[in-house]
Amino acid sequence: MSYTYILKCSDGTYYTGWTTDPERRVKEHNAGRGARYTRHRRPVELVYVEEHPDRSRAMSREYKIKKLTHTQKEELAQSYSVS
Repeated sequence: MSYTYILKCSDGTYYTGWTTDPERRVKEHNAGRGARYTRHRRPVELVYVEEHPDRSRAMSREYKIKKLTHTQKEELAQSYSVS
């Protein structure tokens, strides 16, 4: 299983990525071992996750989400409750 996720950074921006383990990936971002974009915007918070059957679909969805505006990402995050 693969996942597409959105993180909210400490400066209010959003970061979108894909992973096979969202919890582990968030820990990596918060430890400074994630993407360069999030290293100076910690702490980050997981605000959205989608499950996909394979890596290619997760990456395709990541690409589509990255093209959304900040407001559209915010609306997507608000429509989802991370448990």
